[in-house]
Amino acid sequence: MKTTSTLLASAVLSLGLMGVAQAETLKMAYDSDPVSMDPYEQLSGATMQLSHMTHDPLMRWSRDLSFEPRLAEKWERVDDLTMRVHLRKGVKFHSGNDFTAKDVVFTFERLKDSPDFKGIFAPFAELKVVDDYTVEFVTAKPFPLVLNNLTYLFPMDSQFFAGNDENGNAKDALVKHGNSFASRNISGTGPYTVSYRQQGVKVEFDRNSNYWDTQSPGNVDKIVLTPIKEAPTRVAALLSGDVDFIAPVPPTDHKRINGSNKVDLVTMGGTRVITFQMNQERVEAFKDARVRQAINYAINQKGIVKKIMKGFATPAAQFSPKGYLGYNEALQPRYNLKKAKQLMKDAGYENGFSITMMAPNNRYVNDAKIAQAVASMLAKIGIKVDLKTMPKAQYWPEFDKRAADMMMIGWHADTEDSNNFYEFLSACPDEATGAGQYNSGNYCNPEADKLMAQANVETDPAKRAALMQKIEKIVYDEAGFVPLHWQNLAWAAAKDVKIEPVLNVMNFPYLGDLVIKK
Repeated sequence: MKTTSTLLASAVLSLGLMGVAQAETLKMAYDSDPVSMDPYEQLSGATMQLSHMTHDPLMRWSRDLSFEPRLAEKWERVDDLTMRVHLRKGVKFHSGNDFTAKDVVFTFERLKDSPDFKGIFAPFAELKVVDDYTVEFVTAKPFPLVLNNLTYLFPMDSQFFAGNDENGNAKDALVKHGNSFASRNISGTGPYTVSYRQQGVKVEFDRNSNYWDTQSPGNVDKIVLTPIKEAPTRVAALLSGDVDFIAPVPPTDHKRINGSNKVDLVTMGGTRVITFQMNQERVEAFKDARVRQAINYAINQKGIVKKIMKGFATPAAQFSPKGYLGYNEALQPRYNLKKAKQLMKDAGYENGFSITMMAPNNRYVNDAKIAQAVASMLAKIGIKVDLKTMPKAQYWPEFDKRAADMMMIGWHADTEDSNNFYEFLSACPDEATGAGQYNSGNYCNPEADKLMAQANVETDPAKRAALMQKIEKIVYDEAGFVPLHWQNLAWAAAKDVKIEPVLNVMNFPYLGDLVIKK
C-alpha cells in the first residue's frame, strides 16, 4: 500500500533526484520485514532497524560505543537530576513540518504510554521545554544512563499525528498488533521514507530529498527490502545477484559465501542472548526451583553452539555478556544430565510431565533448530514437549499472550547496560511500570528487583557492577530462565556495496550512510 504520508515526499524525491549522478538502488533481503511502522509498538531489533532508516534518534551509538549527535546537536548536565539537550535546527519531517521541541515532548509522552518502552523511561520524572530548540530531561533520582536511554527517543511528527483518521480513531493511538494509523504511516526525519509496503512481500524506501544530514556519504536513493525467511534461499539470491545485501547469514552458509569472489562476508561478536523462559503461572512444576534447575542442567549449551551454530556463538549461563558491568565470571554453563535427573526426582517429578513450547522460525539464527534441540534434551529428563514454531509476525502476538509453557526470547541490551536485561526479562512483571514486559516466565524475586533499582541510581561503575553481578548470581541460582548462547552477527553483500562502515554490534545498520561503488 502507498502510505499517505509519503506520496508527496516520493514525488518530490523523484524530481529532486533527476540529474543526480551515481544515485544507487539497494536490493536487500532480511529474514523478515517490519511488523509495524510505529517505532513504539514493539521493542525489538527489527523495529529499531526500521527506526534508524526512517527516523533519527536524539543521539546514536558509534562503532566505538560513544554517543554521536543526531537530532541533538549537543548536551550538558545541569545538575545531578537534569540533562539539557540542544536540538538541531532546520530539520524537517517527511511531511514538510518543522522539527522542534514540541515533537520531542509529543514522543516522550507517547513513550510513557507504550507497554514496551515505558520501562526505559520510568526514571524520567519530567521533560521541560526551555525554548523551541532546547529541552531538559529531569530524573526523579540520579540516573547514570540518561544518554543511553535517549538513544531510544526517535522524535515523531506531532502535527502529522494530530487529530483523527478516516475511521475516527486518534492518529497517535498506540495499538499493539493492531491496524492503527501509526502502524501504517510514517513521518520521521530520517534518511528514508516508506513509499510502498505489502506486509510479508516487499517494502520500498525512497531517499528523503530534504534530509538534514548533508555530510552523510550515503548515495543510495532507493532500498527495496524483500523478506526471505529461508537462509539458503537468501544466500542463493545474493550469490545470483538478485539481491545486494542480506542478513542474517547463518554459520552453515559462511563457507559458501567466502567461496564466492562476488560477495563479502562481515562478521562481528554479538551481545544478544538467546534464552527460553519457563512460565510459572501455566505450569505448577515450574514454581519449584529444583525443576527449573533440572532444565538448566539438561540443556547442553556448548553442544548447541558446536553442532547447530557451528561455533559462531558463545555459550551463556547468564544475561550479561563479557564486557558488560553485570558479567559474573563465576557463572558458567552447567550441563550435567545425571544431576538434572536427580533434581527432577528430588522435586517429585521423576516420571516427568508434558509442556507446550513456542519459538519463532525466522527471528534468531537457527531458532527453530535450537528449539528442536532443546525439546530433545528435555525428553531425556522426562519432559515431553509439544513444540510449535512460526514466523516472527505470528510469534510476537503469541508471546505477548504467554501462549505456551516455554517460550524463546532473544535480547540485546540496546542501552549497552546489564540492567536492561533485568528490567525486561527477569523483573517481577508490572503492567503499570512496564517492568518485566518480556518476562513470559513470570519469574519474580523482590530482592533482585531491589538491587536492580539500586543499580539504576548508582553512578559509581564499580558499585553498579557489584550490584548487577549479584543479580546475575541470584537468577542463576534460582534458574529464573534458560540461557543458551550469545548470538554472533553476520551480514553479506555484493563487493560494490560497502556495508562494513555502517554495521555495528547493535545490529542497527545505518543505511542512510551506505555507499555503493560501481
